[in-house]
Amino acid sequence: MKDVELVTALSKQLDMSPHEVLNTLSTLYLLIGDVVSYGGSVSISGVGQFEAKKKGERISVNPTNGKRYLIPPKLTPVYKPAPLWKAYLKKLDENE
Repeated sequence: MKDVELVTALSKQLDMSPHEVLNTLSTLYLLIGDVVSYGGSVSISGVGQFEAKKKGERISVNPTNGKRYLIPPKLTPVYKPAPLWKAYLKKLDENE
């Protein structure tokens, strides 16, 4: 499902204009991004949890010249699906 299809489906189910749905989704994405970027986490019941994990610094090697580089620590966004999603996907996998 693409963005346009999602917005269209939501606008029909919620009886809202596509513009209102798009604004609502954009606000939701920005809010989740803001909370996660400051080290917080967002839990949405039935969907999962969005949070930031800190990756430590590490050494990487360039394969062409063999030089070693220090990669600084950084925050990486992580999504943990809800148990409901995991069970649903497991059920789909077993049926194939």
